[in-house]
Amino acid sequence: MSDLQADLRTKRDQVNAELTQLTEPAPDTGGISFGKRIGDGTSIAVERITQVAAHDGLQVLLAEVERAEAKVAEGTYGTCDVCGKPIGSGRLEVRFWSTRCVDCA
Repeated sequence: MSDLQADLRTKRDQVNAELTQLTEPAPDTGGISFGKRIGDGTSIAVERITQVAAHDGLQVLLAEVERAEAKVAEGTYGTCDVCGKPIGSGRLEVRFWSTRCVDCA
């Protein structure tokens, strides 16, 4: 297995672990509510909204990593999925799971 494949697998495992942590059931807090006063219910609701946004972002990241793994298998890693041009080496160095060039991202 190449270093790139190992790095992609590690990244996928990290994202999956974060998703698992976010999807664990929350402890029973007696309910979530928004009221006129800020209280525990409001704080919990805001935290849950933040967790949903984080979960959505991690799902997108996971799809990108899995697509990069597929591109390695196809032999098309390093080319943009949108325009077909090479993805810059600087971009791949920073985000090795990139499947689009900077212009198409």
